[in-house]
Amino acid sequence: MGEMHEVDYEVFGSDMQFVEIELDPEEAAVAESGALMYMDGGIEMKTIMGDGANEGFISKLFGIGRRILTSESVFMTVYYNEAKEKKRVAFAAPYPGKIIPIRLCDIGGKLICQKDSFICAAKGVSIGLHLKKSIGAGFFGGEGFILQKLEGDGWAFVHAGGTIRERELAEGEEVRVDTGCIVGYTPSVTFDVKFVGGIKSMLFGGEGVFLSRLRGPGHIWLQSLPFSRLADRIMEASRHFGGKKVGETGKGEKL
Repeated sequence: MGEMHEVDYEVFGSDMQFVEIELDPEEAAVAESGALMYMDGGIEMKTIMGDGANEGFISKLFGIGRRILTSESVFMTVYYNEAKEKKRVAFAAPYPGKIIPIRLCDIGGKLICQKDSFICAAKGVSIGLHLKKSIGAGFFGGEGFILQKLEGDGWAFVHAGGTIRERELAEGEEVRVDTGCIVGYTPSVTFDVKFVGGIKSMLFGGEGVFLSRLRGPGHIWLQSLPFSRLADRIMEASRHFGGKKVGETGKGEKL
């Protein structure tokens, strides 16, 4: 794993947030392609394959393979401060929600998260994959078998939809979560799935057949509005209006 870069940051906004990272000379941040909002002069961009945390050729190949398996672009962008004074670079959230700053050394150096939640991190943080051990969790847990794994001791920034709920689960403490509402959790948390209940609840309860089950000890992050739920509502509204503009009649005339 490469040298960790210590960075300062500030999160701006309420529902459509962005994070501004302050880089000292020779410091760097790594981000998903397309996340950039703005950057000061003196910061140079470099597109790399993989996450840039590992320098060896074989390690780079594994990094590229991990990103392909998580359906992410094989490319990431590193932002280097090549000036002699502090410079700032900012990255924006992709949809309404919250940006969660997580100092990995405070949670044991590792975070398991949704594969599309990572925005940016201090250079040196490794972005890999995490395979679910449970077949049931892989098929019915909402995100398939593969999640992202962030490792290191620096700052990482992930995004979640709606309002965020953090919880610290005690040993054996259990919480059942709607599929897709899990943002991330520490590796000590056990993740599997459980039937919603009886046949009537499964067919008419509107919550699907399975719920995700998280069992402590460990820390979890939950979101109130998964992007999949937001997209489903938009598609449903689109079908309801049949592609017509609001305020028009069925004949295309304005009301």
